[in-house]
Amino acid sequence: MEKFYFEVPSISRKNDAIEYINEFYKFNSNINGTGGLQRFLNNYEEWLNKLQEDYTRIPNEEKVPARTYFLVRSNDNKIVGMINIRLELNEKLRKYGGHVGYSIRPTERGKGYNKINLYLGLKICKEYGIDKVLMDANKENPASWRTMEALGGIKIREFFDDQIEHCIVKDYEIDVTQSIINNSAIYEPMIEHRSYQK
Repeated sequence: MEKFYFEVPSISRKNDAIEYINEFYKFNSNINGTGGLQRFLNNYEEWLNKLQEDYTRIPNEEKVPARTYFLVRSNDNKIVGMINIRLELNEKLRKYGGHVGYSIRPTERGKGYNKINLYLGLKICKEYGIDKVLMDANKENPASWRTMEALGGIKIREFFDDQIEHCIVKDYEIDVTQSIINNSAIYEPMIEHRSYQK
């Protein structure tokens, strides 16, 4: 059985992380949940500094504290996904974006990995005392909103976003504790438990 774990980005993953982002460009795919990594391909070290600033940030109406993780498949030590978890929400994120952004690299899609990614993300949310997770997805991206639904996401609204993405957006809310309880039997056997910086 394949096993997965979250890893806090570090300098040792520089080449792997850049390769991860370049795969999205190769497949002309949207990039989400990377904590802005795509903007730092020529200065990975500065991105690591940014992540530390993100983590210790005092929330305001522009930015909020956040954590970014690699989803690693332990069988081959490969980064197969990423997730960015906003630990608090401002008014802007309540309207668009929510708590979680995530991605799976194009060559690893269709294998159910993003459900593992979100399950682990919800466990992080629980550690930080987040009881209800808000998420959204472009209606034309069923892989994303079906992942939310699979983890217990309840659609709370659907609207046309004329400010940022200019598309129909579906908003979801997930009860963190209930989702973990309901899905632990499915996903815990796939999790390799490692210690990591919270």
